[in-house]
Amino acid sequence: MNVALGTQSAEPGRGNEDFAAAAPGAAVLLDGASVAGAQTGCKHGVAWFSTTLGGLLLSTIAAQPARPLSECLADSIRVVRSLHEDTCNLTYRASPTSTVVAARVNAGALEYLVLGDSTLLLADPDGKTTAVTDRRLDEVGKRLRAPVDVLPTGSPEHTVALAEYRDALTGLRNRPGGFWIAGPDPQAAEHALTGSVPLDSLTSVTLLSDGATRLVDSFELATWPDMLAILGESGPDELIRRVREVEAGDLDGRRWPRGKARDDATALHWVLPL
Repeated sequence: MNVALGTQSAEPGRGNEDFAAAAPGAAVLLDGASVAGAQTGCKHGVAWFSTTLGGLLLSTIAAQPARPLSECLADSIRVVRSLHEDTCNLTYRASPTSTVVAARVNAGALEYLVLGDSTLLLADPDGKTTAVTDRRLDEVGKRLRAPVDVLPTGSPEHTVALAEYRDALTGLRNRPGGFWIAGPDPQAAEHALTGSVPLDSLTSVTLLSDGATRLVDSFELATWPDMLAILGESGPDELIRRVREVEAGDLDGRRWPRGKARDDATALHWVLPL
């Protein structure tokens, strides 16, 4: 496999809640949902959850190629739950959660799964790109974010409004009319976006956390083909560097309102053989 992986935490010295890894013919990326100091009921934390779930999911999809990706995710969630339900209170609304992107080569096709607001970017031989993103979280967020976005990022008022927003968002997690994300309940896997694409129609597959896609979907300073060009020419570290450069020029979120001035950013770029 020809895979390039880059990841960086939001702040130097702070833990990274993203996880990405690859195995022969398979790759996963998870973006742990930060709870910004809220009580989670879990003594392990968000990074532990995304890393543990990601490792289990990757091994499962690689070892069981005949099983649907959604079933593999549901089983992996069950295993993670069993690892800490005796020591942690998983009934907390803010219990650790994570987005999930998974891709697997099987029988001449690329199978994929997307749950939450991370992105799968597919490129074909003609240079066309297709971004697969679960927009349900964004759609819910747009209904609730107005009081947050009018305030400078990092200000005391913004911090209070952001906490209220996240509390309201948590109340819509894994519910009809809300959004779906991997957490304590394996039924969330049933709501993932899944599909299959002929392998010979693809030149690359890229898994991206929302911290890495900001140039396109938050700042609107690049297109998906632009992002693919950066990855192909300079790799994931350069993509993340450019995101950080833009973030640094708008730390108070005046130009681009956002919950975090900087976010964990991860990109896994998988080039497929022609």
